[in-house]
Amino acid sequence: MSEVRIEAYDPAWPGRFDREAIALAEVIGPWLTGGIHHVGSTAVPGLAAKPVIDIMAGVADLPSARPCIDLLDSLDYRYTPYRADVMHWFCKPGPEFRTHHLHLVPTGSARYVDVLAFRDYLRAHPVAAAQYAALKRELADRHADDREAYTEGKADLVARLTEAARRWRTGAGSAPGAAVR
Repeated sequence: MSEVRIEAYDPAWPGRFDREAIALAEVIGPWLTGGIHHVGSTAVPGLAAKPVIDIMAGVADLPSARPCIDLLDSLDYRYTPYRADVMHWFCKPGPEFRTHHLHLVPTGSARYVDVLAFRDYLRAHPVAAAQYAALKRELADRHADDREAYTEGKADLVARLTEAARRWRTGAGSAPGAAVR
């Protein structure tokens, strides 16, 4: 398995997403109901991240999006059943070395709404984004060879930030730049 490595923000990441979104729309456009979104840490200007472009595409539901699994092979996306109850998840070019992750997520699901809210919250709250970056760096240092431990280590803060993002989206949130405890 590849090393967990956090890098400084790269201004080329949005362009990498844009090029990929065009190719994805050409291949799976008929199944898209909620657009193609740059998500994850590479979607937050200035945020340190693993250099993997995370993409979320909204679909009506998982069963009707199953044909996309074979179609995405033409773009070197490899289907990896991970949290298969909430999304179809892909690695490009494969699980051992990843340049992109693609999540096909039903647009009516809580996951779809939460992922976008989390991204938008970090974009609007630099103190929270810095708090998240510091934790990611610490975890990458501690768990460089263990992606699962790295991900588990982020879970509590991600949950708190997601809850703050939900409140913020509804107007009941914290002031810009606020840290989350």
